[in-house]
Amino acid sequence: MNAPAGLPAQFELAAGFAERVAGWARARGAGEAALAALATAAQRLCLASAAGHVCLPLAAIAVEVAPEWGEDDAGWDEQSALPWDEGADPAAVAALRSRLLESGAVVAAADLAAAAHEAHPLVLDADDRLYLRRLYDLEGRLAQALRTRAEAAPGAVADERVRALLAPLFPAPAGEAPDWQRIAVALALGRRLTVISGGPGTGKTTTVAALLGALLGLQPQARIALAAPTGKAAARMLEALRGRAASLPAALRAALPGEAHTVHRLLGVTPQPGRFRHHAGNPLPVDVLVVDEASMLDLALAARLLDALPPEARLVLLGDKDQLAAVEAGAVFAEVSAARALDAAEVARLAALTGCSAAAMADELGPPAGAAGALAGSVVWLTRSHRFAADSGIGRLAADINGGRGETALAWLAAGADPSARWLDDGEARPGAALWQAMETGYAPYLAALRESAAQATPPARAVATAFAAFDRFRVLAAVHDGPRGLGALNAHLARWLRAQLAHPLDRGAGARWYPGRAVIVLRNDYLLGLYNGDVGLCLPDADGTLAVWFALQGGGFRALPPQRLPAHDDAFALTIHKSQGSEFEEVLVVLPAQPVRVLSRELLYTGVTRAAQRVCVAGGAAVFAAACERPTRRHSGLAARLGADRSPT
Repeated sequence: MNAPAGLPAQFELAAGFAERVAGWARARGAGEAALAALATAAQRLCLASAAGHVCLPLAAIAVEVAPEWGEDDAGWDEQSALPWDEGADPAAVAALRSRLLESGAVVAAADLAAAAHEAHPLVLDADDRLYLRRLYDLEGRLAQALRTRAEAAPGAVADERVRALLAPLFPAPAGEAPDWQRIAVALALGRRLTVISGGPGTGKTTTVAALLGALLGLQPQARIALAAPTGKAAARMLEALRGRAASLPAALRAALPGEAHTVHRLLGVTPQPGRFRHHAGNPLPVDVLVVDEASMLDLALAARLLDALPPEARLVLLGDKDQLAAVEAGAVFAEVSAARALDAAEVARLAALTGCSAAAMADELGPPAGAAGALAGSVVWLTRSHRFAADSGIGRLAADINGGRGETALAWLAAGADPSARWLDDGEARPGAALWQAMETGYAPYLAALRESAAQATPPARAVATAFAAFDRFRVLAAVHDGPRGLGALNAHLARWLRAQLAHPLDRGAGARWYPGRAVIVLRNDYLLGLYNGDVGLCLPDADGTLAVWFALQGGGFRALPPQRLPAHDDAFALTIHKSQGSEFEEVLVVLPAQPVRVLSRELLYTGVTRAAQRVCVAGGAAVFAAACERPTRRHSGLAARLGADRSPT
């Protein structure tokens, strides 16, 4: 699988890695057949890792395929170059296994202990999954840590005590329908690991507020930490938790955390890449850790987070199993939340504790949606949306996308039956006039707020608050970075439009990078400045009329920084759907590319649509929309198998 000239950097890196591994094996006497197999496997495995896969089945290497090249991102289509069909000739797979092991660069997982004194860059497990050694070790550590925590009990809590803790936190059950929020809290009180998955508006934050209230009732001095993979998600989590905690007694509210951290900041960044201050030898000083937007956790970060968590601490993972997986390798949350299963005794106990019907609980649980592994009894799905009904515009559209019903969704959208979900038929290579108009209309309230502040010389504190409130109600979300319908082109158009319409006296003209109203997103963490990847700022005048970039503070209010001090950043009138994860806007406009591309998956589309709280418009071509709904993101991994087996596989 050689790379044509001028193709992406990761292909060159993969080719270099394969050459180095083959050279290592050649120096140790590997034969030509083994070297050829090793070079192909190493290159494909390296490319698979860059595409988010943790491992690669030998069946995906034994099949001859030709990679396809798309218009966006890396351009490499791993869905075609790494086939999911396991129909490779068993004899070809067996021959490949034999040659890889003969090369000396690949070690069977069962032989790792015996070969501990030797350096093997690749590992092959008993199910013919090929790993980079680092990812194999990380996956094993994470699986063992999750299993250990799921199987550990934090100490018995008397049933009467649980009922007393739940009573003030939840209204009495109405009817027999299970209240899964109430059930989740009752379940979590007896576990060190709780995984809560739910779509937007299903009450994850409400459930956590109640859980923390109950835990503080048990242990008033409990040290609680809140974290999320990005600064934006952490800030939104804290804001939402404060709102949901309003019904708690004052003493419990006062004991809740006053800040939320990024996972990196919580672990403590050091100058050494990938190293943190907190680890197994120096664990986090917490009794309870709540991680929101856990679907954004990649394998390496999740493993290091579990390493740093004290064995006796409780871990609560919140997320949406149907959202995008992490950018880096792994789909940890989707795998740990894939199956939920409670035995009859546990169902009966929880029904008695919560006042719910055991029969209704068992009926909703049904058979496990996947292998009922070690974590299944720690997993709760929240399925009832309190933000929008399942048959409302956004709810129905999200369900159809998630169910792969693209044609059904298109027909319903085209009928215009619900004003909260609109379809803009705009599938040409360049956006049409209607799409530009929709973008500009969406930001009209922001433009009006900027004009009013300039005309009335509004004090900065009030002007900034007004500008943020107007700006955060709407967002354009792009599926791709490049091309006429990509992030760069959309941001450039909106910047030109805003500057022309505003004509602010502090705007120094087209050559000036900074101008009143410019919106930016931080692309790299800067711990000294307290800025994090995903933070959004607005460029507005300070009290002296000097332009500054203003950022919202977690506790309320804003702070200003000189533009020249910002770390790497980009315009933020339009965001990629990836960057919008963890955010919520009143209204969203999702712009699809002109042609299907590998990054436009079912999960990406679902995530974009569900960033909207009240209204969503999807702009694109029907064929592109339908293709996205039919294309689920799939990642090769062995984590689910390790969690489902009686012990970690070798």
